[in-house]
Parts: sequence; structure tokens; C-alpha cells
Amino acid sequence: MMYDLFVIGGGVNGCGIARDAAGRGLKVFLAEQGDLASGTSSASTKLIHGGLRYLEHYEFRLVREALIEREVLLKAAPHIIWPLRFVLPHHKGLRPRPLIRLGLFLYDHLGGRKILPPTRSVDLHHDVTGEPLKPEFAYAYEYSDCWVEDARLVVLNARDAANRGAEIRTRTKCTRAKRIAGGWELTIAPEGGKEEVIQAKALINAAGPWVSAVLGEVVGRKDPDKIRMVKGSHIVVDKLYDHDRCYIFQNGDGRICFAIPYEQNFTLIGTTDEDHTGEPSSPHITDGEIDYLLSAVSEYFKLPVTREQLRWSYAGIRPLYDDGASKAQEATRDYVLKLDAPAGKAPLLSVFGGKITTFRKLAEAVLEKIVPFFPNAGKPWTAGAALPGGNFPFDEVETRIAELQRKYSFFAPQNVRRIFRAYGTNAEKMFDNARFAKDMGKSFGPLSEREINYLMAEEWVREADDILWRRSKLGLHLSAEEQQALREHMKPATKQKSTKRAKG
Repeated sequence: MMYDLFVIGGGVNGCGIARDAAGRGLKVFLAEQGDLASGTSSASTKLIHGGLRYLEHYEFRLVREALIEREVLLKAAPHIIWPLRFVLPHHKGLRPRPLIRLGLFLYDHLGGRKILPPTRSVDLHHDVTGEPLKPEFAYAYEYSDCWVEDARLVVLNARDAANRGAEIRTRTKCTRAKRIAGGWELTIAPEGGKEEVIQAKALINAAGPWVSAVLGEVVGRKDPDKIRMVKGSHIVVDKLYDHDRCYIFQNGDGRICFAIPYEQNFTLIGTTDEDHTGEPSSPHITDGEIDYLLSAVSEYFKLPVTREQLRWSYAGIRPLYDDGASKAQEATRDYVLKLDAPAGKAPLLSVFGGKITTFRKLAEAVLEKIVPFFPNAGKPWTAGAALPGGNFPFDEVETRIAELQRKYSFFAPQNVRRIFRAYGTNAEKMFDNARFAKDMGKSFGPLSEREINYLMAEEWVREADDILWRRSKLGLHLSAEEQQALREHMKPATKQKSTKRAKG
């Protein structure tokens, strides 16, 4: 079988491209060397945002596109994306108030905001958001952005692509790609299986931090385009305050730092910007980065944040296009698409950079460059299309959760909320009209056997960590004993799956 597109990379860009292409009637094959979202796409700050600080670098096109996308994505997946309010305290020694107000005025108006509320001024001495802060911070501005369950966003794009006919292969590495008459011949190596050869008319290199390595080692280019790998690290600490607002703090070095309510009992703090050298496969937060983040937020909070409060940390590599910026935080977050299509030869398109917020627009831009090779391809369609589980009005989340709780009252309310926030209207598939708790099978804390089976059948789950740290963040909530029980439970299924394709 000859595919139209072969996509390398199962992050948000690769899965977004696969979804868009499949929805236009193209035959798509996607290969991901690990689990979906196992790289950069699960290591973000979990925000759908315009990028307020990018205005300082005059990236107005990028900011405008991202601001518009906030509400497009909110409507497409209201179960995993929801509005947040951010409080930006004024620091007398840093950016002046008129400059901040100007930036927020642009932020409010560049993207045609219709749903999210506008900026407001905050008297921190008389507002709940001022209570955790040091008394010298008297004034702030509060503005809107959105939260996203980043790894779930990736999986839902892959699920929608598969629903539309795409072949999604996880734990499958593309080891060789060569041009042949009329297309590409691609060698893939499934984990624990035999090599296969796939043919496709066009190749999309959306390998993220590995994009240059794919060009050099897989395609065989002698001088591939370079990326600038910038590491962003985050820490998760015990909950620092009780209200639902987030903070964006200015740092003395020109960077910013977020403090965001996280997983009910925690606060997420990030991020750093450090150039990364070496392999991109296993970035780790350094002691220096931990100290930097703790110091940055302790500059603002009344009570210092210490290492004793640290519960988890993660780091990811941003694969930015190397534009020669002198500082890591100044390198462009915009995406760059490189099309290699010599006359009479099959096209190769490589994706550099990008933000999780603009993945859908990036996919449209990729297809715009590729569809001339496929004259029968359909037109752009994703702007008004819901992702799986998101086919309900964005302002009905609480109503839907209440309905689910009434129907499945044997489940704890907080667990029903978690399930709807993860699966949306597809939660009904998992419950499948269960009447009693025992119908859900064995329990691993809040995780049921039926949910595990659903994840393995529908979302390419193979190992416990796929569930604990990507499809969810239950790794923060399950005890060590519960996590070990889950690993033991999944061992037989993992062995069986290793000889078969993941469902597509």
C-alpha cells in the first residue's frame, strides 16, 4: 500500500498534521519512536497562551495567531482546555507600569477576544490574590489565558486522526528514508518486532528535538538544518495558596516565572530557559534550575518556597529554529517549515520550532505547502471541529459533570470530575452503563480496571507510566504501593502487546 503522507513524530505537531491530513482524505502513516507526547509535548507549562513576553521581541504575528487560537481550541476541547486568570504584580525595579499596561492592551485586542474576560487592575492590599504576596507588592494586573492538559491534547489529535483512517504506530522508529520513483521508501523498526518497509508519496519530519537527527541519520543529508535546543524545566511543590488564580512573576534577569494551581494539592512553578547540548532524549532539571525557580517565586511570596516542599520536577527540550539569538529566552518560538521538493522528486517537509498553542495553525501551514502535490485533497477543516470528547458547548462543563455524577453515583465526585475532564463525552464509553463499582473491575486508587482497558484499546497505552505521567498525572496521587500494583497488573498485557500493533 502506498500512503500519501508518512509523518515522523508523535508530538503535538506530528499528531496535529496527521489529523488535518486524514480529515482531508489523505492516507496517513505516523511513526513515533516512544509513547505519544513522550518528549517535548508533555513537558510544557500546560498553557494555551498568546505569549505576553513575546511582544517585547516584536513577534506580533506569532502573538496574534496564538491569541486567536486560544478560543478556537477552547471550543474544540473544553474538557481539557479551560480559562485561567493570571495576576502580574508590578515590581518597582523592573518593567514600568505604563509599559505593562500597553502590553496588556495589545494582548486584549490583537486576537479578537470574544469569550475570555479582559484585563483588570488589582489592588493587592484589598484582593485575595495579594494575601500570599509580600506587602511591598501593591498593584497588579489580571488578564486571561487558558490551561491545557498537554499530553491529552496530543493523544486526542492522534485518536481523531485514527478515527479518520490514519495509521498511528507508537514505539516504532523510522530508521531509514530514501527517495524512490514516485515517493519515499521508509524502513521502520517496531519495538520488539521485525523491520518493515513502508512507501509514501511525501515525508513529514515533525520529530521535534530529533528533527535535525532525522535529516542527517535517517534521510542521509550531510549538512542538515540546525535547531537550537532550549531546555525548560518545572517543579511541582505543595500548594502555596488557596485561590484559583495564577501568578506571572517578573525576574531580574528579564525572564518570567509562573506559579499555577496544579492537580488540586500542588502548585506548578516554571519555567527556565537554558541552552541544551547533547542528546535530547532525557533532559533533567539541574540543582541550579531548582534553586533559580525557588528563588524567583520566593522573591514575591511572603513565605519562602523551599526544597522541602518539592514533590516532582520535569524538563523538556524546545526544538527552536536556530535564528542566532544571543540568549535562549530570546530565540524565536515561531515555527519554520522547510520544504525540500526538487523537480520530479518526492517532497520532504521539516518542522522547526512552534508552540503547543499554535499546533493547529502549524498543521494548516504544513498542509498548505503539501496539498499542491495532492490535488484531490480536501480544504482546511479543523478550525470548527471538536476533538474527541469535546463535542459540547464550552460553557456546559459543570452541567455535564453533574449529569455524569447522577448517572454513576457509585463513583466519588472528584473522580467523576477527573474522568470527564480527561475524556469528555467519551467518558460514557468507559463507564459503558456500569451500575455498581464492581462493574468497573479492580481498583488502583482512583483508577479502575475498565479505565485501564479503555486507555489500552483507544489511546495506545502500553506501560504504567503512559497512564501515570502522560494520559493523566495520577503519579502524583497514587501511593507507591498502588503504582506498583498497576505495573504488575499491566505486565501481562504489555508482553502481549509487544508482538502486536497498537490499535489505530
